[in-house]
Amino acid sequence: MKQLNKTELQVMKYLWILNKGFMKDIIDLFPEPKPAYTTVSTLLSRMCDKNYIGFNRLGRDKEYFPILKKNEYFASQMKTMITHFFNDSTSQFASFFTKNADFSMEELEELQELVKQKIDQKKK
Repeated sequence: MKQLNKTELQVMKYLWILNKGFMKDIIDLFPEPKPAYTTVSTLLSRMCDKNYIGFNRLGRDKEYFPILKKNEYFASQMKTMITHFFNDSTSQFASFFTKNADFSMEELEELQELVKQKIDQKKK
């Protein structure tokens, strides 16, 4: 899966929040200074061409919705990162992640429980 550029990712984040929305709804979520309508219109058109988003025509307006699923995109990006930076080893990634993140005891226990649940699932 291709990586979204910075502005595409921003639009996707807004559409993932909205679930569906008109260009005005998307622009409203941008911080000030807001981008020009023509800029967002061009970006939305390109994203439709790439099949990241789709739209339903309602009169003269288009109501946009995400085609690209947030979890699928995130999983793909994580896989790419693990492949390129951790020699395709999830255990190297997990080791790096746990050593370099400042987890509280509660967060570590939550991680431990998640790993335990996954192990139990794999055993079944």
